[in-house]
Amino acid sequence: MGEYNISSTKYLKKINYPVDLKKLNLMDLRVLADEVREYLIDTISKIGGHLGASLGVCELTLALHYVFNTPDDKIIWDVGHQGYIHKILTGRKESLKTIRQKGGISGFLKRDESEFDVFGAGHATTSISAALGIATARDFLGKKNKVVAVIGDGSMTGGMAYEAMNNIGLLKKDIIVILNDNKMSIAPNVWSIQNYFNELMTNDTYNRFRSKVWEMTGVLDKKNSDRLRRAAAKIEGGLKGVITPGMLFEALGFRYFGPINGHNVVNLVKMLEEIYKMSGPILLHVITEKGKGPSYATVHPQKIHALNPFDKMTGIEHKKTPVTSYTKIFGTALVELAKKDERIVAVNAAMPDGTGLNYIQQEIPERYFDVGIAEQHAVTFCAGLATEGFTPVAAIYSTFLQRAFDQIIHDVAIQKLPVIFVLDRGGLVGADGATHHGVFDLTYLRLVPGMVIMAPKDENELRNMLYTATQYKRGPIAIRYPRGNTLGVKTGDFEKIEIGRGEIVKEGKDIAVLAIGNMVHNSLEAAKILSGIGIDAEVVNARFVKPLDRELLKDVFGRFDKIITVEDNTIVGGFGSAVSEFAVQYNLKNDILIHGIPDRFIEHGKPEELHADLKIDAAGIADVVKEFLYKEKVHV
Repeated sequence: MGEYNISSTKYLKKINYPVDLKKLNLMDLRVLADEVREYLIDTISKIGGHLGASLGVCELTLALHYVFNTPDDKIIWDVGHQGYIHKILTGRKESLKTIRQKGGISGFLKRDESEFDVFGAGHATTSISAALGIATARDFLGKKNKVVAVIGDGSMTGGMAYEAMNNIGLLKKDIIVILNDNKMSIAPNVWSIQNYFNELMTNDTYNRFRSKVWEMTGVLDKKNSDRLRRAAAKIEGGLKGVITPGMLFEALGFRYFGPINGHNVVNLVKMLEEIYKMSGPILLHVITEKGKGPSYATVHPQKIHALNPFDKMTGIEHKKTPVTSYTKIFGTALVELAKKDERIVAVNAAMPDGTGLNYIQQEIPERYFDVGIAEQHAVTFCAGLATEGFTPVAAIYSTFLQRAFDQIIHDVAIQKLPVIFVLDRGGLVGADGATHHGVFDLTYLRLVPGMVIMAPKDENELRNMLYTATQYKRGPIAIRYPRGNTLGVKTGDFEKIEIGRGEIVKEGKDIAVLAIGNMVHNSLEAAKILSGIGIDAEVVNARFVKPLDRELLKDVFGRFDKIITVEDNTIVGGFGSAVSEFAVQYNLKNDILIHGIPDRFIEHGKPEELHADLKIDAAGIADVVKEFLYKEKVHV
């Protein structure tokens, strides 16, 4: 693959919208698929992004826009990282070069970005429910357009998909569900139906039977041979109905078609054209290969899911200075602790590498469980483990744990079960944007009675907090840390931290800065900036959002008139709110400024760019402190 030039393509240069696609002959789509796939690889190799899922749906995306009359016909994509080729075909071919960059297009589907983006999605398992809502609205309005939900890349492991399908089957709505079956989410799928299907469809007995029937019918005269082969095909169809997921989907009220090859664009178009004429609930089962195209994608299917800039010939990411992430610190620390305590069990929802549980998966696999994209189940599964004396560690991204909020309250907290919640990607995560920023966790966890919430200032404190959590047996406890690199702090032996105990990390006399998590480092750097202009700021590492260190707060409130709280969580109901509630409870009259994520959704961009924009980097915090103090002097 050399430098890609759209102007030299045969068809892609002519395609800006689906209406242009329909001008092509059916066989032209094969060439176009190759051109689109190469353009996608070339573009993402330079800027990074989600690659594997979109490569896998290249032919399917072309076929959908070729057959259906979008945007009048509605295509709803589950997990928007399947949608890169959809974006190329719907007016964003050139804009793809800006995807996931500050000011550029989103890496997911977004309603205010294009009329072709029917429903925004960064989380999984939403498409079928949304499709039912859209189809029901269509029927109310007396319209006749088609509604298609494309679900896959692991999303069928989520229970919400089956809830929606059950509802559709009861309502008999005119909806088409396309199951993009690539045996993967980010990691290999943990879908038992998929395993059942794979085992039986590759069974030697089944395939020998199929071959023998075809051989026997082939020796007969043509008239009888054709008739018997048609009969054999019906028998085979019946067998396939028994041994494929078709029987399940039929029981849910869907007409099942497939499985068919998702990379044969001609056959896909023909199948979709037939389905287009039908009504009622229909499910088309399409077999695809995640990362279809480059050879390296099949070697490293998990790594190809989302990449930093890489060599498009080899798939190897461009080298960076070796660093240690908070994710790795957690993962390796958990293995250390689990080797000493056989009751520690790790659970995650389809993301072993992303959460750091790949380390325990490799070293103690019998105590590692991947439940698929099913966060609700993950939490209640952990609750069950806890009732029997085990120490379950649920490692889930901050943004995804939101999906299990009821289970946290109902199944864990009310019963005071000692489940450890480890929230990776706390704060602003960068290029994935509003759907993935972990800026609500301190708020939604803080309101749960009995929940203990910790956030480490550095990697050594993370290790100690994890150890502390494994020793805590009075109820649920959560540790929240950011995406990205650690500070390079030396780690040592595990030490237990007293629950609810903060610390002063820098003394000062002019103003107090109370910080939580990675904002402690930024606040310390801000204090250095301020000292250069004669402002002596005290910096407090709160460590705990719940319970707060009340004795430490009383001391700080007694010594400073002005206090700033700093967090990378929403200012609504978070750490700053907790400190303000403390002040109200004790009738303290100090001037408090809550500084953090404003009450709005934050778009995508590099974390350092977003931190600077929101003034939660060192320079920004210093500016906020100066302004706070300056206003006081003006009033005086």
